[in-house]
Amino acid sequence: MEIIVSITVGVLVAIGIWMMLDRGLLRVVLGVIVLGNGVNLAVFSAGRLDGRAAAFVTEAGAPALAANPLPQALVLTAIVIGFALFVFALAVLKRSWELHDNVETDRITAVAEEPSPDLPAPPVPAGADAGRRTAGGKRAPTTAGTPAAHEDGTT
Repeated sequence: MEIIVSITVGVLVAIGIWMMLDRGLLRVVLGVIVLGNGVNLAVFSAGRLDGRAAAFVTEAGAPALAANPLPQALVLTAIVIGFALFVFALAVLKRSWELHDNVETDRITAVAEEPSPDLPAPPVPAGADAGRRTAGGKRAPTTAGTPAAHEDGTT
């Protein structure tokens, strides 16, 4: 039984990583969920799969073949957190679709790197105005390539 579960864990993790490498955000979200399910199954299998008795302690003591309850509790908590993460990611994905009409990572990254339209233009750094034109349409004088003058007037 452990070999089947181990192979299943490996397949789920591999599929999850493969899906996370896609450009579509929906596949990335689904890949995170599949990867999380693979990890949950791995933790769950660490708590003894062949437990023939429940993990209740009675007056006679704990059963010898009882399953370990700690991995079961951890996996149950991880399932709840994973579902909350999935719902939140779907809400972010829906909002991304509404704003950009696209859910591909490259397009959203390109839009996110554009400056906001309501912000003022960034200041032009010194020396970057070499190609500017003056009000009369002539090029502004440049200082590029000329030696800098010292305070005493020498170059």
